[in-house]
Amino acid sequence: MTSGRRDFLRQSLIGTGIIASGLAGHSASRNNEPESEKVGSQPNQRFNMSGYCAPKLEKVRIGFVGLGNRGPGAVERLSNIEGIEIVALCDVLSDRVEKCQAILEKHGIPKAKTYSGSKEIWKEMCQNPDIDLIYITTPWAWHTPMAVYAMESDKHAVSEVPAAKTIEECWQLIETSEKTKKHFMMLENCCYDFFELLTLNMARQGYFGEIIHAEGAYIHDLLESNFSKTKYSDMWRLKENYRRGNLYPTHGLGPLCQIMNINRGDKMEFLTSVSSGDFQMAAMANELSAKDPFYNEFAGKSFRGNMSTTTIRTFKEKTIMLQHDVTSRRPYSRIHLVNGTKGMACKYPEPERISNGHEWCNEQEMNQIKEKYTPEIVKHIGEMAKKIGGHGGMDFMMDWRLIDCLRNGLPLDQNVYDAALWSSIAPLSIQSIANRSNSIDIPDFTNGAWKTNTPVELTLNGGGTTGVKTTK
Repeated sequence: MTSGRRDFLRQSLIGTGIIASGLAGHSASRNNEPESEKVGSQPNQRFNMSGYCAPKLEKVRIGFVGLGNRGPGAVERLSNIEGIEIVALCDVLSDRVEKCQAILEKHGIPKAKTYSGSKEIWKEMCQNPDIDLIYITTPWAWHTPMAVYAMESDKHAVSEVPAAKTIEECWQLIETSEKTKKHFMMLENCCYDFFELLTLNMARQGYFGEIIHAEGAYIHDLLESNFSKTKYSDMWRLKENYRRGNLYPTHGLGPLCQIMNINRGDKMEFLTSVSSGDFQMAAMANELSAKDPFYNEFAGKSFRGNMSTTTIRTFKEKTIMLQHDVTSRRPYSRIHLVNGTKGMACKYPEPERISNGHEWCNEQEMNQIKEKYTPEIVKHIGEMAKKIGGHGGMDFMMDWRLIDCLRNGLPLDQNVYDAALWSSIAPLSIQSIANRSNSIDIPDFTNGAWKTNTPVELTLNGGGTTGVKTTK
């Protein structure tokens, strides 16, 4: 972050009384959190990356880093897309690299250059001049450093969610993308799920009227998964839960922001968050440590609460509610509720439902809605996406759309400002919870460009030319 930006943000906080109130110290003392981060608006936008069309790439040459959990699936999906070349595979552990080489061999793709054996070897891969795109599927703490380094090395970069863990990192992504004119996209796959895309197109066509309120969530029982010895290296996912806040907001939030034109006609103004106590994670850590010394380092630790609830108000006085719970015994839900002046939609609990009055639409009406409002991208690639897979097809649709945009010189559906804003909810919610749920201002990462940025469009916009190699 530039010194001018730091001074500007500090003055913003002084003006609101946050620094004088001692919020930073309170946050640090309550949950062993780092000092509260500065919030505010960007003093100067170097270049507006919203709507930016990078030069076309006839072939997108890709280097993957992080091949433990999400990485192999990404390699598998991209192997089915025409117009790409998998140039490099990178992971600290060489056996993971070799497993992904086997995926390439299965698809008849030449072996990629390999990078392994060091925690810094990814930098060498980023410096490879034969790569156009760095695809990052590492633990969260590496997302921003790797993306920044990749863009500074003249590469486009994408990463799994969240894009950043701190407000400082959000600004780093923005400054670097604007400076280098390289795309950064957070791989928010839920923006490409079928019902989310349907409701986005319905909103674009005015079905819901004026959107008033929306709700999203990440409610997913991961208690055993987070304590698994083998799923996440160095137990990094469990350690993330030392922070008390809405740590994983983007799955529920991303599709809602696109529907509500956030960063493209409206902006978030402030949020407030509240968290329940932790009724399960610490208990499990203590229980496991009594049986297995491997878990001793987690015994007695303070973990995030079961349920975190965040409410957001926008400049246009619309509201968003987000929830995060990864320990309670309840069915998976992202909620995905869209409420307008003429109708509403809700995805969870299933089945998906739409209403324009006091009653839900019946099966025949739902079929008519889907026939009328299914967007072009789903008609074009949706069935193939379901066959190739990745969370029911949304992962593949996301990857295909990314490659098609890069090859045709089209703006990305998700840009660096979206990545920063959606990711910022985690550290900002931590601040709010640490300060008795007082409201926290949300930075305008677009520096006012939200007033003129155009909404996300679902048309293929001269794209749709990228093919698929095989079917399953």
